[in-house]
Amino acid sequence: MATTRASAALAGLGVTGGSVGLAELLTRLAGTGPGPVEAVAEAFIDATPAWLKDLAIALFGTADKVALGVGIVVVMAGLAVAAGLAERARTVRGAVLLAVLAVVAAVATLVRPDGGALATWPVLVSGLAGALALVGLLRPAPLDPARAMADRKVLDRRRLLLGAGAVGGLAVVGGSVTRFAGGTPTAGAAPLDLPVPASPAPRVPPSATLDVPGLTPWRTPNADFYRIDTAFVVPQVDPESWTLRVHGLVEREVVLTLDELLAEDLVEAWITLCCVSNEVGGSLIGNARWLGLPVRTVLERAGVRDDADMVLSRSVDGFSASTPLEVLTDDRDALLAVGMNGTELPPEHGYPVRVVVPGLYGYVSATKWLAELEVTRFADRTAYWTDRGWSPRGPVKISSRIDVPRGARTLTAGEVVVAGVAWAQHTGIAAVDVRIDGGPWQAAELADELSVDTWRQWVYRWDAPAGDHSLEVRATGHDGEVQTEEIQGVVPDGATGLHRVEVVVE
Repeated sequence: MATTRASAALAGLGVTGGSVGLAELLTRLAGTGPGPVEAVAEAFIDATPAWLKDLAIALFGTADKVALGVGIVVVMAGLAVAAGLAERARTVRGAVLLAVLAVVAAVATLVRPDGGALATWPVLVSGLAGALALVGLLRPAPLDPARAMADRKVLDRRRLLLGAGAVGGLAVVGGSVTRFAGGTPTAGAAPLDLPVPASPAPRVPPSATLDVPGLTPWRTPNADFYRIDTAFVVPQVDPESWTLRVHGLVEREVVLTLDELLAEDLVEAWITLCCVSNEVGGSLIGNARWLGLPVRTVLERAGVRDDADMVLSRSVDGFSASTPLEVLTDDRDALLAVGMNGTELPPEHGYPVRVVVPGLYGYVSATKWLAELEVTRFADRTAYWTDRGWSPRGPVKISSRIDVPRGARTLTAGEVVVAGVAWAQHTGIAAVDVRIDGGPWQAAELADELSVDTWRQWVYRWDAPAGDHSLEVRATGHDGEVQTEEIQGVVPDGATGLHRVEVVVE
């Protein structure tokens, strides 16, 4: 008997979901590299132009990986339905479509740094099995009327099995996507025995924080620290086998194990990190207490040649960042970080070792899951985001933000507390001013400054009259630079402009 369109669509969903689930399972059992969902997602991220990346971050923020995962499942489900319907037409187009999808996933796996030819066999085998299964399930029904009743029973059983396969297979894929994008701890992420720092970070005095409800905490908890990177799946790094290779324009190559790094004289430092994709007034910024080895220590050990001007840091997943040599060798706390707020690095923040450099946006400095440092020249090497149109150097621009009051709030006339944070890493904030309705700038009160490498809280008490009002803020650095009013987007080296909040006072 003829297969209905609904049955064909269900067949496509069941076979495709089961095939992908089988490929994920085989990949993890064999330990050959990334699964098809991860490989395709990483390939998509690598191919994403800057404007689309910024749009995704603007729309989804730090949930961009989850959004990508959901998008992959939706697209996969659509193609699975299309394959089932095509195969229902008594052609092999549906099976061919599944085979093509398997080849695409195999190619994406092949080119991954943790992939290769050997890693492609699970997805190819699973794709072939899925194509054959689709042909078998949707083959023409027998024409013998005497078998009609038996065929109906067979078809009913098929529908039941296909329904279970569709739900089960897509559940496996969806669960994998959620687990990957959500930053599940890596297999090797055992707690590290962090040493007592040879140079501890200063204690935070009460005067460095303002007691204002709604104001962003001065220290960002690990769980609340923003995460923006190119990894769809948090890399699994074995601390026992991890090494850092320092090479390139050096007198001698240096290879450092994790135990050797932990045995060094480590330093602690409070450092604010900021993403280049942070819009004016955005939340892609955080302040933490980092523990690590100064990068200049290993560079001095390697002996940097005079013709070098850049260090290209590479992650285990292939990401790279181009950092000016001078910011890694001056007196700032540029660290090979192993600790964050008193614990080992969380997996999603670079376990076991990442780079932290005050004063630079993360895309040119904050490489997570660090694998190597290549001492080189800007004229000879490019990095992940500079290959995609971003500036090769990314100094953080002075900026400020209003945290309270929030926009679109109705306030009561009288004293209104306006407060927020300002930052100019490795320069420091000297002053913050607030402007009401385009009037004169008024000085805000600043909390004490613990370090020029951290943000600074501020507060302004406003005698608010009834009506609609706009609030603006600007910062001035210790070097005299005043935050510009000129509006610029995040591409190619960070956004500029003044943060404005609209309020209604009654």
